[in-house]
Amino acid sequence: MPSNATGTSTDIITDMFAYEFMRNAFVAAGIVAVVAGLTGFFLVMRGQTFAGHALSHVGFAGATGAGLIGLSAIWGLIGFSLAASIVMGLMSERISSRDVAIGVVLALALGFGLLFMHYHTAFASQATALLFGNVLAVDHTTIAILVGLALVTLLSLAAIMRPLIFASLQPELAEAKGVPLRFVSTAFLAIVALAVAASAQIVGVLLVFALMVGPPAAAQRLATGLWAGLAVAAALALIEAWGGLVVAYYTDWPVSFCIAALSALGYFAALATPRRTVLTHNHG
Repeated sequence: MPSNATGTSTDIITDMFAYEFMRNAFVAAGIVAVVAGLTGFFLVMRGQTFAGHALSHVGFAGATGAGLIGLSAIWGLIGFSLAASIVMGLMSERISSRDVAIGVVLALALGFGLLFMHYHTAFASQATALLFGNVLAVDHTTIAILVGLALVTLLSLAAIMRPLIFASLQPELAEAKGVPLRFVSTAFLAIVALAVAASAQIVGVLLVFALMVGPPAAAQRLATGLWAGLAVAAALALIEAWGGLVVAYYTDWPVSFCIAALSALGYFAALATPRRTVLTHNHG
């Protein structure tokens, strides 16, 4: 990618979008950013960010395992993440207060990923892309998969939105009213697993937090209510994803680093502002 540009701002933008890989990258990053921002908002609100991080590492083991047996890495990533999310959801009452257990699972998952790579050394370059992302290599097939993941994720999130909000903000009252907390928790973590699988295609499993936690956490400090918070989270994720692509294009820095840096800047800027959100956090 060029590290400098000349001409008017219009020429600069036209030049950037003259390349198909950049157009594909913007489409893919835009899809994933919206999904990550909306899903991550509830992940942060429920205090389950570490569980989401663990899912990304479990997904890495699934992706490397899929490569070992000749399957596409993304399907292994989705499959393992979904399986782990269901187990974690069924254990929700205990796992929310057991970060040590999640950390052990996280380390074990990475260990399995390394073991699978040991027996499939040709997968090493793909594994690097999985760990740190490679949005500039996204093709039309991957975009189609991301569109499918986005639709399933957002429709599923919409389907459980009301009980999820109730269970997140007032769990005791929700349980007394008959809301199936375990089912809601399991369904939500399955949704998170799909969002993690999509985000990993852009920023890699090690930097999933850049899109799924940074923008939503900033939004919860800036917003004054649920719907405004969701809108701000999605908008921030989109700005940071696209902004990261622009910065990377003109500096030749890694895209994932640029997105992660903008995410951190956005979060710390939000920290410097007075907290305005009316949402409360729940770690149950």
